[in-house]
Amino acid sequence: MKLDTLDMWGVTMAFPEQVEVAATVVDALAGLPDHEEIENVVLMGMGGSGIAGDLALAVAGPFMATPIVVTKSYAAPNFVGPNTLCVALSFSGNTEETLEAAIQAEAQGARMVVVASGGKLAELSDDWGAPLIGLPRDIPMPRAGLGAMAVPLLCLFERVGLFPGAAGWIRLAVEQLKGRRDELAKPDSSAAALARRIGRTMPLIYGGQDIGYLAALRWKNQVVENAKAPSFCAQVPELLHNDICGWGQHGDVTRQVFTAVLLRHDHEHPQVQRRFELVRTWT
Repeated sequence: MKLDTLDMWGVTMAFPEQVEVAATVVDALAGLPDHEEIENVVLMGMGGSGIAGDLALAVAGPFMATPIVVTKSYAAPNFVGPNTLCVALSFSGNTEETLEAAIQAEAQGARMVVVASGGKLAELSDDWGAPLIGLPRDIPMPRAGLGAMAVPLLCLFERVGLFPGAAGWIRLAVEQLKGRRDELAKPDSSAAALARRIGRTMPLIYGGQDIGYLAALRWKNQVVENAKAPSFCAQVPELLHNDICGWGQHGDVTRQVFTAVLLRHDHEHPQVQRRFELVRTWT
């Protein structure tokens, strides 16, 4: 029986090259505003498209003087206006919530950019005179196109003058991605060992601060959408004020049903590092 009918393995193995190509698509984009005209940035999207906005916020947000807001609903924020750079993200170009929010944002005077493979949003971008960032045709679904949708946002911010240095960091990321891809593709890799460890339990994926939580959210979404299995995520240190209490009930039964997966990174606050040690002890 073939399990990977959409070749998600092949798409995942090609992720570094997807990022590499995506870093070039904004180079010739015309009609972008100057950074002096922009007071705030709004990224609109749902599901596998919306998480590209989350990634841009987690990666670029800490280095930008201009605030970024990610919205995942039918409405544009009330503050959106002529000094807003608004990016509508929809893999199909027909996502109901994103369409309605983008139409409202454009009516409020926002400087619009569209990221889509086609659909109604692509048509609207032409009507609005808004720059359109197209997507490769060989990506089977939104969750397989994170690099193609998120990386152009970082390059867009650099082009507008909001996030200098993005291209250089992306080049370094591609080098890292290629090396890690080659390691994780091996049959005896740490990824295979982790999959066996999780087994048929439900993973609770914990990440630290914004970038760690984004990774946890991405993992959770990939499990539920690809494996069609329940999965949950939470953020350190917030989860120590609520979620962690659940590990005190039912003892070994809880540990037979759930597996805690702790995602770490090099930029954790020292106190967050200490909190992870507490989480490890309690779970």
